[in-house]
Amino acid sequence: MTTTTSTGTRRIAPAQVLFFVRDYAVLILLAILLAVLAAVSPSFFTFPNFVNIVNQNVPLGIIAVAGTFVIISGNFDLSTGAIYAVGSVTAAAVATSTGNPWLGLAAAPIAGLALGLINGLAVTALKVHSFLATLATSLAFGAIAVLITGGSLITVKVLGFTDLGRARVGGVYVAVFVLIAVIAIGWFLLQKTVFGRHVFAVGGNEHAAELSGVRVSRTRISVFVLSGLAAGMAAAIGVSRIASGQPQAGLGIELDAIAAIVLGGTSINGGVGAVWRSIAGVFLIALIGNGFDIMNINAQLKDLVTGVIILVAVALAAIGKRGR
Repeated sequence: MTTTTSTGTRRIAPAQVLFFVRDYAVLILLAILLAVLAAVSPSFFTFPNFVNIVNQNVPLGIIAVAGTFVIISGNFDLSTGAIYAVGSVTAAAVATSTGNPWLGLAAAPIAGLALGLINGLAVTALKVHSFLATLATSLAFGAIAVLITGGSLITVKVLGFTDLGRARVGGVYVAVFVLIAVIAIGWFLLQKTVFGRHVFAVGGNEHAAELSGVRVSRTRISVFVLSGLAAGMAAAIGVSRIASGQPQAGLGIELDAIAAIVLGGTSINGGVGAVWRSIAGVFLIALIGNGFDIMNINAQLKDLVTGVIILVAVALAAIGKRGR
């Protein structure tokens, strides 16, 4: 709170500063990183460099947008990496067998949607905690990806298959425009629709939401379907870039997405969060990696630094919650 001194001047209480830092820590860190990298490398603040940074993180950004819904609803999805793998090999297999690149690429989000539905049903119908349910399904989905490929790569030589991942419009990758559209749709769904309000309600207090008429199970299933769909979309972009379906594709991307979401300020306890926060978290992690490359620092330290920053972010959130 703000207090007034004997001279009539206002003084900001330490608690207010703490809450401000907690709420906008990701933006403060982004500003600091941008300033440091600009000072270290004159080539950092260039249009091609920014386009490349954004393009490299399109799949992660798409998954993080949908993952925001999952975490705000009080759940976790540890299967997005495995869904990404299934989407990748499915797209490659369909494109190769049919000779139609766009049919193949469309198969990835369709497969992701179906697998997301399985996750939602596992959590709601079987009454299994989302952490355990999606941990189990991630193993099953990973096995499916291996079975589809037989453990090997599926190389795609169909004309037009790489357009989604490699084509540019006005110097900007098509994939970047896809990410912008996903962010806009995600923001609108979360902030401007009844569904978004239900997601916040379920994550904030499931029992109260149910008493208020919110269909809790339907909302939970919906967020997992969104998450699966997003993982499939990310897979379509990823496989289009390399023109090869790999059963190990997307390995670890689920943890990167959760890290970005939490780092952005979305509460792991549910009920609090925003799409812009998750995207800010994605690019904070991206800039950390880019900074290590620019300054030629041991890449192994990147995960250490990212982990420490996430730990501090979670600690700030916990302190802020107790303070209120």
